[in-house]
Amino acid sequence: MVATAIHNGHKVSQQALEMMAISEAGRLREEDPFTDRMVDFAQNHIIIQTSRFEVDINRSRDKAFYLKPEYAWGFKIWKEKPSHQIIEHSLQIYDDFYAGIERFFTELKNRVKRFVVFDVHNYNYRRECPGGPDGPDADPALNPEVNIGTGSMEREKWAWLVDAVSDNLRAFDFLGRRLDVRENVKFRGGWFVNWIHQTFPESACALAIEFKKFWMDEWTGELTEKVQLEAIRRALQSAADCAIKKLNSSGKS
Repeated sequence: MVATAIHNGHKVSQQALEMMAISEAGRLREEDPFTDRMVDFAQNHIIIQTSRFEVDINRSRDKAFYLKPEYAWGFKIWKEKPSHQIIEHSLQIYDDFYAGIERFFTELKNRVKRFVVFDVHNYNYRRECPGGPDGPDADPALNPEVNIGTGSMEREKWAWLVDAVSDNLRAFDFLGRRLDVRENVKFRGGWFVNWIHQTFPESACALAIEFKKFWMDEWTGELTEKVQLEAIRRALQSAADCAIKKLNSSGKS
């Protein structure tokens, strides 16, 4: 089991920060705060501290640097076009990450043959709502509390594992209720899980697990429901334990 928080980071290098037009609050809203605390249940957990606004690990390399507004929800990120040095610095972070993660996953594959990745994120669900922070919530039918992205995998090959994880999350006692867990409603998974499945097609089952920010204020980045955050961590641990049990007991390959 490997749990990752690749959009957790908020740090930006000084040279990039001086060129940024987007505010710190604006950056924080589009990052995935507190996912570091969601994934630390796993012995193997990977937490990125660099902001996605410096380099986005979850994009293909040609779009990992938000050079154009269309790469970043239409936001103006830069006061003027960043220098070649700033861009190359960001892409070096990207290259170093993927080189390191490929070595790690290769060692893991050689040691245990098959492994599961929980690529954990959280998402804004009130972006399009009229009235801003004081407006109504978005339609829950289109915004599950937990979105499991499986769009980059051979779904039939891993159905026995994906279904077990999904069912476990649905059955989890989340502070006296059940979570709304659905598959590929809001997101189908980003570049990272796609890369994992391309690079380790027979060994890795990577699930992009997105939590709606119902337990925090998506506008300010403030944690409003600490007890719910801790419950999310426990739910992920329960699902991870289930996944490992299924891997160990299954004769599938």
